[in-house]
Amino acid sequence: MAEEIGLFIYGIVPGDVEPTADAVGVGEPPGEVDAIRHGELAALVSEVPLEGRLGRPADLSAYQELLDGTAAVAPVLPVRFGTVVTGADAVADLLEAHQDKFAAALDEFEGRIQYIVHGRYEEPALIGEVLADNPAAAELADQVRGQPAEATRPQRIRLGEMISQAVELRREAENRQLLDELGGLAVATAPRAPSNELDAGAAAFLVDRDREDEFVDAVEAYAEQRRDLIRTRLLGPLAPYDFVSAHQLVE
Repeated sequence: MAEEIGLFIYGIVPGDVEPTADAVGVGEPPGEVDAIRHGELAALVSEVPLEGRLGRPADLSAYQELLDGTAAVAPVLPVRFGTVVTGADAVADLLEAHQDKFAAALDEFEGRIQYIVHGRYEEPALIGEVLADNPAAAELADQVRGQPAEATRPQRIRLGEMISQAVELRREAENRQLLDELGGLAVATAPRAPSNELDAGAAAFLVDRDREDEFVDAVEAYAEQRRDLIRTRLLGPLAPYDFVSAHQLVE
């Protein structure tokens, strides 16, 4: 019995966008990426088995690389990862049913790109600053230093709580500072939740292409000011995941 084939949808783009010849889709082996057009819109798709499983790291990488590469040259509305439909007619129906919303969103994101700025505290430097600012925490640190863990368990728990609270307050302040320093160079901003207890400021920025160099220079200056305490990473240019998705427009 022949395997049933569906279409994995990556994103919605203007109708004149063509996938590059070397575009790699999800699946094993990777599917060939194609564009299905309807009116002035198109959807980037590739064939996948309807009963197949997606979600390998390689699948997520292929999804992101295709969208990010597309966003570098044209506006794109990401479609939620794992969206699979039965065939080209279902894709055309999606484009027709929501063409006005999709077209308006593509116009809004024309010439704009997403960047993410993510900071993570250097743990020794962070703890040093917390203890320097908090005499009670510094006293607890002195009490447990060199002592058996079991004998000083209550003090260690309290010290951990104090450090955690201090880090949370510093993170809130750092996020405000991040948005204050870089937000003026962006069309829109979106704070991001921490993914690690040592995370500092983290936010997504939607940037006009003609201000990309200015924005990147500002991020470098921001990172340099904090290099002894925070390791800052700049991710991008990316598709506008934090600001729009096709699903948001149809729900």
